[in-house]
Amino acid sequence: DPSHPAHGHSCPRGGATGASGPRPPGVPQGCILSPALFTLFTHDCKPIHSSSNTIVKFADDTTIVGRISDNNESHYRDGVQHLIKWCGNNDLVLNTAKIKEIVVDYRRAKKTTLPPLHINGEEVERVNDIKFLGLHITKDLTWTINTSHLVKKAQQRLFFLRKLKKANVPTQLLVNFYRSTIESILYHCITVWYFSCTAENCQALTRIVKTAQGIIGTKLLNLDTVYASRLQKRASCIIKDPTHPGHRLFVPLPSGKRYRAIRTHTNRLKNSFFPRAVACVTLPQHTIANSPSLSFTPYHVCC
Repeated sequence: DPSHPAHGHSCPRGGATGASGPRPPGVPQGCILSPALFTLFTHDCKPIHSSSNTIVKFADDTTIVGRISDNNESHYRDGVQHLIKWCGNNDLVLNTAKIKEIVVDYRRAKKTTLPPLHINGEEVERVNDIKFLGLHITKDLTWTINTSHLVKKAQQRLFFLRKLKKANVPTQLLVNFYRSTIESILYHCITVWYFSCTAENCQALTRIVKTAQGIIGTKLLNLDTVYASRLQKRASCIIKDPTHPGHRLFVPLPSGKRYRAIRTHTNRLKNSFFPRAVACVTLPQHTIANSPSLSFTPYHVCC
């Protein structure tokens, strides 16, 4: 997490210069201009090797995703050093204690232990899972930890739903409460992880929905329905946006009815977002292009 240090500042007063002192940078917390200003001032923070590195920025979180080919991670480390230099030039201080690194590697042979990452002489902690924008990502890309956290949060909020039911709150208000406080948690980024969940994970999530349904006394949307709806909606948005990185994956078939399926070699990739999204949408008017193929390479993630 980058943060601004305080700077000395001199203020002219009637042609004379006043005493210098610390000037707190930034804007007040909760200021409506904060998101726009952050986007504006960090716009020039870009990867130097865009073919293998990506910088993901959201609010005050910055994540570097680097692809490693043939055990050569020089582009990834160059990207990290470039970010360190950029932060120094823009008066930002990196808090190494808050920075985590995770390595995703599914190679079955020739695995090597990658050297640790250092920032300003301090070693970055390498972890087995990270929390990224509310989503728990593990190095093996399984979703048991993420599902467990979602179920735990949802169970805590069921207590308040029961209290409202005992207070004879109208059904429609109970449904609104469920959708805003429980459903919003259960279905967070559902298009990313739901189809890759184990049967046990799905059962735990389904129990939450059925419990809420019993408390409210009316039928609620199940997981499959919500997943299919959001998958279709998200895929449609990507198709309409030619600037989206995943837009090129939606390649129409010569028949003009559907998109060409993405070639996959593992169930892990087959059940991920893009293969499922390509399979679920029907074809609008679209330009025919060559079909891409996907292959897996190890990735570094530093955030």
